[in-house]
Amino acid sequence: MLKKHYPFYLASKPVYDNEDLEVRNKYSDDLIATVALATADHIDQAIAAADQAQAAMKALPAYKRQAILNHCVRRFKERAEELAIALCQEAGKPIKDSRGEVTRLIDTFQIAAEEATRIYGEVIPMDISARAEGYQGQWKRFPIGPCSFISPFNFPLNLAAHKIAPAIAAGCTFILKPASLTPISALIIAEILAETELPEGAFSILPCRRDGADLFTTDERLKLLSFTGSPDVGWDLKKKAGKKPVVLELGGNAACIVDEGTDLDDAVQRIVFGAYYQSGQSCVSVQRILIHDSLYDQAKAMLSDAVKNLVMGDPSNEDTFIGPMISLKEAERLHGWVEEARQAGATVLAGGQRNGAMLEATLLENVTAAMTVNNEEAFGPVAIISKFSDFDEALKEVNNSEFGLQAGIFTKDIYKAHKAWEELEVGGVIIGDVPSWRVDHMPYGGVKDSGLGREGIRYAIEDMTELKLMVLRTPK
Repeated sequence: MLKKHYPFYLASKPVYDNEDLEVRNKYSDDLIATVALATADHIDQAIAAADQAQAAMKALPAYKRQAILNHCVRRFKERAEELAIALCQEAGKPIKDSRGEVTRLIDTFQIAAEEATRIYGEVIPMDISARAEGYQGQWKRFPIGPCSFISPFNFPLNLAAHKIAPAIAAGCTFILKPASLTPISALIIAEILAETELPEGAFSILPCRRDGADLFTTDERLKLLSFTGSPDVGWDLKKKAGKKPVVLELGGNAACIVDEGTDLDDAVQRIVFGAYYQSGQSCVSVQRILIHDSLYDQAKAMLSDAVKNLVMGDPSNEDTFIGPMISLKEAERLHGWVEEARQAGATVLAGGQRNGAMLEATLLENVTAAMTVNNEEAFGPVAIISKFSDFDEALKEVNNSEFGLQAGIFTKDIYKAHKAWEELEVGGVIIGDVPSWRVDHMPYGGVKDSGLGREGIRYAIEDMTELKLMVLRTPK
C-alpha cells in the first residue's frame, strides 16, 4: 500500500529531486521507502512561494477554506488504513494506536473546518469620556502571514495537523519540516492538500537535514515559528528566531497523584495506559506517580502486575501494546538511566531489560530526586512510584520540576481538585484521569521548560492571526 519513493512538496507541487532519505521500519529495520530531501535552496524557494501566495490565501473566503479542510477530512477517511500502516511502520506505533492517531487527525481537521468560519471580532464602546464622544471602535483578526512549522516523530500525523489545519483555517501560507525519522505521514497529507484549491505556493512540506534547515527559523519572510520537539532544540530556535513570534510545545516529566479513597481498579488501568501508551514516547506520558500511603502497597502490587502483563512485540500485531522506541540510540539512552538508578539504589518492580530498540515497560521505586530518570524527560516506557501522606506536599513535589505541561489528579475531593488546579505549575490539570489525556480542540501547552503558547485549533488560530483595530470618528 505504501510507495517505494516519496517526493517532497515545494510550492504545492511534488519534487522527485533525489532519493537521499531512507525511511526504515522501526521494528524490523527493513527499508520502507526512500524520500526526497530538500536543500537550503529548496527551502528558500518555498519561503518565497509562501510569501508570494499569502495575498491570495488571505483573500480566500472562509467557506472556501472550510471546503478545503472538509476535502482533507474526506480523503483521510478514505485513506485511513494506508495512513495507519505508514504510522505503524515508520514510527513503530502499534497498529491499534496508529488507527487512533488517524482518528485524531480527522478530528483535528474537522475542528479546523468548523473554526474557519468562526474567527470573530468585537465592537468596542469608545465613549468612555467626553473626549471620545462620536467615536466607535471595532477589531477583527487578520492572518499573520507565512508560517514556519517543525513537527516531531512521535505523532507525525496529528502534531503536523495541529499546525497545518489552523493555518489553513486562519488564511496563512506555510512551510513544514517533518521529522526525518517519520516523514511519510506528512507527505501523504501533502498529497491530499495538493488535490485542493489552495493557492499555488500556499504550502510546502520539506523533509530536510537539521543542519540545512536554518531558514525555517531565521528567515524574516516567515512571520511565525511553531515548533514541537525537545526543549534544548526548541529554546535554541527561539534565540535564533529574530522578531517573529514563537510557539513552543516541548517536553515534560508528567506527574500523577493518586489520593486517598481513589478507585484503584480504575486508576491503575488509566495510569498504565498513560505511562506506556506508544512506548511512553509522549511529552505528557505519566512518568512520576505519587500514591497516598494508605493505598501505596496495594497500588504498587497492582501496577507491577499490570506492567508485567503488557504485550510487547511487532507493532503490526493487533495485540501489541509496547512496540520499539524510535531508535536504538534512544532505547540505549533510557536503558542507561534505568541502570544508573538501579545502581544508585532504585528498585526495579517490572521490566528493566532491553533488546535492541525494544525496551521493556519498566516500573521503578525508591528513586531519589537527584536521579536522571526522575528529573529529566524519560520519553520512553519508564515510570516511577513514590508515596505521600499530605496532599499539599504532593502538590509541591509535582511542582518540583523544570517542566510543567500537564498533571493528573485522582481524587474524590472537589476542594483538592480545585486546589490542584490553582497551585500546580502546569498548562493543564486533568482530574480523575492521567496527564496523557487530550482532546484536540482543547488548549494544550505548558509552562517553564515545557514551552510557550497553546495549541488546540482555536488557540493556534489566535497565534496565527493578528488583531487589527479600526476607529471611526463621526464628525459633529
